[in-house]
Amino acid sequence: MLDDDLDDIHPLFAGAPSTTEFKKLRKRIVRYAREAIDQYGMVERREDGSTPKWLVCLSGGKDSYTLLAVLYELKWRGLLPVDLLACNLDQGQPGFPATVLPEFLAKMGVPHRIEYQDTYSIVMDKVPQGRTFCALCSRLRRGNLYRIAREEGCSAVVLGHHRDDILETFFMNLFHGGRLATMPPKLVNEEGDLFVFRPLAHVAEVDCEKFAKALNYPIIPCDLCGSQDGLQRQQVKQILDQWESNSPGRRQVMFRALMNARPSHLLDPKLFDFSALMLKNPDLGADSDEIPDLR
Repeated sequence: MLDDDLDDIHPLFAGAPSTTEFKKLRKRIVRYAREAIDQYGMVERREDGSTPKWLVCLSGGKDSYTLLAVLYELKWRGLLPVDLLACNLDQGQPGFPATVLPEFLAKMGVPHRIEYQDTYSIVMDKVPQGRTFCALCSRLRRGNLYRIAREEGCSAVVLGHHRDDILETFFMNLFHGGRLATMPPKLVNEEGDLFVFRPLAHVAEVDCEKFAKALNYPIIPCDLCGSQDGLQRQQVKQILDQWESNSPGRRQVMFRALMNARPSHLLDPKLFDFSALMLKNPDLGADSDEIPDLR
């Protein structure tokens, strides 16, 4: 089904390698993205028959380029009945190559909006020396993206977070936040007027890297966060890398665990009513030496 001439799909695939390895890579990414979109019900079914519009957030990194290309392929195949608007938020970071993305998107024929908001200065002013920028930076970025989505008539903000981002966030919450939580593939914002989707939720980071490199996309690094040493996410990534090195496939096993939660075998009484558990044998006396099996 995915053996078509890539040049017919979209200019985003121009110059794609014809190797078997790349074809398998592309098929895998497209399959996983379609699975996530279907599994988490990302495509709205509107009663009036109108077409939903998605704001596809493009940072210039490997993940968001992969996201954009995969969404265009699914749309081309008739598997994604939505309109797509690419958006880059230029946050005023010194040295940011502001012309790269608009020139690339124009060349590819991708409808887009480039928004300039100097959140960089705010972050540098508000965050104390020695503290990480990520929390405030992401909050400001998210607020602007929500505003842009409303202005453009979009019902969803679509992000390029992949499987490894989701795993790292889970362990950051576990190690530092004291909770079991991560980035969900689909959520509704606090105001209740926009969806947030992550179609690459099942896709491995290494596959995004290979895909973007094979298509020679103009990668823009994030020097703001990358310039800080000792970030919690970097530490978690190193731990996961070590586990993966010792036991190949460990990341995928851990990711499957996030899709196979058993509330009765955790400790949160808000998720499972432990007080309602009853013995199967009500005649078993309290003085009995026999221990009931409650499994």
